Amino acid sequence: MRLRFAGLAALVLVCLTPRLAGADATIFLGTTLAPTRTVKGFSAGVSLLVVGFEFEYASTAEDDTTNAAARKTTSGNVFVQTFGLPGFQLYATTGAGFYRETLRLDQTTNFELNNGGGVKIKLAGPLRARVDYRIFNLRGAPQHSTVQRVYAGLNLAF
Repeated sequence: MRLRFAGLAALVLVCLTPRLAGADATIFLGTTLAPTRTVKGFSAGVSLLVVGFEFEYASTAEDDTTNAAARKTTSGNVFVQTFGLPGFQLYATTGAGFYRETLRLDQTTNFELNNGGGVKIKLAGPLRARVDYRIFNLRGAPQHSTVQRVYAGLNLAF
């Protein structure tokens, strides 16, 4: 009986103990590789130690010289990350969302999946640099069904 009570008390204590939770926001600038063009966007996320969730929006402009469509993506992502490392944090992410491609009068909207990872590097106080690599798998009839993206950004932890 005492063992059962001790176990129940420990479980209640764990559930009532505040967890280390964090939130952050990132603005970024980078490159997509299908064909090579500038991408810009933002993300906001929340994490509980190792696991977190993030919303992201990114936009790539249309390029008439290469006949490349404008692309906008929105996605919800789940990530796992390291913690306790001095000065930086590694993470891997996967997510899903929607994309819209527009080239002149043609437009395609459909589902997208993405996978990737990166690093957040402490700069000063809550300010961090973030470097990220993603592979997007676009469904439907996009110009390119697989798109790679690399970006660097400023990340604010709060």
